[in-house]
Amino acid sequence: MNKGIRFTDEFKRDAMAQIVERGYAVSEVAERLGISTKSLYTWKSQFAKSPRVRSEVAEQAAEIKRLKRELVRVTEERTILKKATAYFARASQ
Repeated sequence: MNKGIRFTDEFKRDAMAQIVERGYAVSEVAERLGISTKSLYTWKSQFAKSPRVRSEVAEQAAEIKRLKRELVRVTEERTILKKATAYFARASQ
């Protein structure tokens, strides 16, 4: 499943500024930028959080990403060890 286009935080902040600071309607900004209103509402709730909360969420996301990479590596190592155990068990008989 394609996750679509990734927008930078700067783009998201600019879009939010058009809505919050300049008073444009969400539907108008969404149409002008070619994105869904749902995305804008999501970004609005995202940027409504304090910077400390956003940094904690980003840190947690980075940790999850690191742990997933480590899980893949450990799973590959386990698979290799299983195959080696089976090979040497056959060879010793």
